[in-house]
Amino acid sequence: MQLHRDLYQYSDKSIGGRFKTTQNYVAETRPDGTQLVRFMPLEPYETPDAIDAICEGFNRAIDGCVIDPLVLIPIFINDFLCIHPFNDGNGRMSRLLTTLLLRRCGYVVGKYISIESKIERTKQKYYDVLERSGYGWHEEKNDPGDFIKYILGIILSAYREFEERVDIFDEKLPAVELVRKAIQSKIGKFTKRDIEELVPSVKKPSIGNSLKTLVEEGFIERHGQGKNTFYTRNE
Repeated sequence: MQLHRDLYQYSDKSIGGRFKTTQNYVAETRPDGTQLVRFMPLEPYETPDAIDAICEGFNRAIDGCVIDPLVLIPIFINDFLCIHPFNDGNGRMSRLLTTLLLRRCGYVVGKYISIESKIERTKQKYYDVLERSGYGWHEEKNDPGDFIKYILGIILSAYREFEERVDIFDEKLPAVELVRKAIQSKIGKFTKRDIEELVPSVKKPSIGNSLKTLVEEGFIERHGQGKNTFYTRNE
């Protein structure tokens, strides 16, 4: 509740830190702006007891070492999303809780690599596995297997990206060479912001100069202008 309150601290909406008061639903917004209802969550009056139950169950399982945390955390998040306890912000809350619970259990990769951005980049798959894992949830007959595999894939991807960044930092290279090495890890088009995330030790002006140098070398090609600028690597 405190986390949700903080999330909406600077919002005009006065819903922060309070459970939902009206029925909501899990929906996907399509590119044309239409919405597809994926799942109908619990009613508002059922929400507080349901949240208490999954929190108590999670804590018991963690304290008793009954289930590996990397399996238990996705199960908890799947239950949280099926309850959908807030009028707004359930998706963001679920991603914050994923990072929080991973750190609580000793998996601190979310401190360095954004779990949320990785989920955002695979949003279609996220909705698909969430829908499948919700079948039969109200009757306690759902199978969260697909959602568990999806979250484990996100975590693995985050650790691999972190490892790549550490490899870059281990080498004492000029800024342009650090940028070149970061670009070599990218597939398809990329932006200056993408490179900034990969080499945070290099200042933004140096990254801009390095990209300009690499364009002049013919190593990469620049496309678009202003905010729409992106790059591709010349093979």
